[in-house]
This record gives sequence, C-alpha cells and structure tokens, in this order.
Amino acid sequence: MTDQPAQAPSGGGRKRHPMVSLLIEAAIVIGLAVLISFIVKTFFLRAFYIPSESMEPALEVDDRIVVNLLAPGPMELDRGDVVVFEDTRQWWGPEQSPETNLGQEALIFIGLMPDTSSHYVVKRIVGLSGDTVECCDEQGRILVNGEPVDEPYINDGHSPSEQEFSVEVPEGHVWLLGDNRGASADSRAHVDEPNAGAVPEEDVIGRHLGTVWPFDRFVSGASQDEPFESVPE
Repeated sequence: MTDQPAQAPSGGGRKRHPMVSLLIEAAIVIGLAVLISFIVKTFFLRAFYIPSESMEPALEVDDRIVVNLLAPGPMELDRGDVVVFEDTRQWWGPEQSPETNLGQEALIFIGLMPDTSSHYVVKRIVGLSGDTVECCDEQGRILVNGEPVDEPYINDGHSPSEQEFSVEVPEGHVWLLGDNRGASADSRAHVDEPNAGAVPEEDVIGRHLGTVWPFDRFVSGASQDEPFESVPE
C-alpha cells in the first residue's frame, strides 16, 4: 500500500491584514449608525434648538430639544402641547438661519445635530379645531369654549394676554401661544388674517419630548394638558 500525498489546505487565498478588517468593520458600524440615525430623524424623533425667549421659562434660548414626530399622526395633539411647526407662510418673517458649514449641514440632515432653521417655530397649543378661544374673563384668564383656563406655565409677571381677541379655530388647524406672553409673536398677531392666526395641523412637525441640552436643564416633555381638562368639547 502506497502513502497518499498530503492534501494542500483549502482556501489558500491571501489573508486579509488585521488593520483592513478593522477598517471594514468600523465602516459598517458607522454606516449602520448613520442609517439608523436618519431613519429615527425621519420617522420618530428630531432635534431642534430654541432661538428666542418666547417660550420661557419652559424653554430658554439655545436649549436643544427633541420632538416626537408621531404627534400629530398615530398620536393626537392636545391643548397644552408644546409643538414645533413649520412657518410656511413666513408669519414670523423671512428665514434667517445661523450660518452652517457643509459638515454641520450633513449632521443636521442625518439627525446628529439639531436643526437650526429659523422657519421652525415652537409654541403651545391652546385651541384645537372647532374651539373658540377668547381673551379674557374678569380675572384676566383666557377662555376656551367658554371655560376659563389657569395657565401655570406662563412666565412670571406676564398676563395671559394684553390683547383682546375672540377666534374660532378652523377645521384642521391649531391655535398657539408662547409662554412668555409679553415677548411672543404668536397666533394673536394674525387674528385679522385668514384662519384667524391658526396654523394647519399638517405644518406641525411634532410634540416636545424633552430638553436634552444643556444637561442642567434636562427635562421631559414641557406639554401640560391638565389646565385644559375642564374645557368642554
């Protein structure tokens, strides 16, 4: 019996350098992270920054916030919700966004940096479709469907409104005010225009979920629906 020749090991291709394998793995991880971030930013959560003092004290200038994109949508909007909406009619003036470089724009696009576009506005919903919103009763409170509302979130030293108004919110719209009433250009500034200053629900991007920066101001959602619990439909 003759000895069989030893078989050469299979898969005799060139072995990949460990550094190349590491770079490939890193690229895959980074690519997946970017993809996941883009999907989250497109369908679930999105970051914005606060450019003005109109929502103080709940939200301060330069706060970084995250909004829930599922409201409106699967989740309904409620009175008292703090929302971000797109100023499609330039009620708050022409867009004057801070300058950004290509790297920052890329990070904004994939959702790793807050959107700094000035045509996104943050306000609080006080009236839903079909509501009648008025200012004010004898105690200076705003009325919604005839029910006075005590608003604990209004900035200290500010009245609910120095301007009198009475509006009916059109179908498919919401009526919004800032918490810092004396320094907020909100729906009150447009009551004499079509839709009485109301904003289409389709322009609402999402509801405030939390303030994430700076860390010492980290807080969950600024929305408060309790003051509106007695409001009749």
